[in-house]
Amino acid sequence: MSYKCAVFDMDGTILDTLIDIKNAINYALKENGFPERSLEEVRMFVGNGLMRLCELAVPEGTSPEDVRKVNETLLPYYIAHSGETTRVYPGIIELLKKLRAAGVKTAVVSNKTDAGVQELVKVYFDGLFDVAMGENEKAGIKKKPSPEMTMNVLGQLGMKPEDAVYIGDSDVDIATARNSGLDEILVEWGFRSREFLAERGAKRIVSNTDEVFEIITG
Repeated sequence: MSYKCAVFDMDGTILDTLIDIKNAINYALKENGFPERSLEEVRMFVGNGLMRLCELAVPEGTSPEDVRKVNETLLPYYIAHSGETTRVYPGIIELLKKLRAAGVKTAVVSNKTDAGVQELVKVYFDGLFDVAMGENEKAGIKKKPSPEMTMNVLGQLGMKPEDAVYIGDSDVDIATARNSGLDEILVEWGFRSREFLAERGAKRIVSNTDEVFEIITG
């Protein structure tokens, strides 16, 4: 089977942002008097947006007000430092170019803030995505694993769920694809291991971008 549209997660799928995220949350924690977290801890905390990252990173029992303060410290720091170690995963640029040359529409749906998504797409993927959308619940669109962002993007592209496949790296992405009625491709180079993804019921796990292209184009 081939697909007309490829919808990509961002963090852990097309961009390796983990160290910059770790540095930002640790800055926010330290500034608010909380202990810092290891890279492996942060790896398991990401995927549900920055507020959820803060909730998981602070010590158990931290008040909602203090969590809010951590988030308020985190956001501007991350925006200012989000490109220090972030890099595109190997093969992603070539994959996107090949998909577009084959007539496949490309999109990003991420729980990163919408402003952050737009900036990172402009910096790293200018002209390679037809639509990009990040978390913006103030606009009344729920974040993943709700299907709302994915369905919004498909609507903008004139696509049906059966026309598209969702590519991600986490259990949130598995749930997002299934909640949206899309087939899924899970990548093993991201923030979750192949074993973790398999245990969460991932049907297709790939180890390189050539496999992604072959699945999408049939």
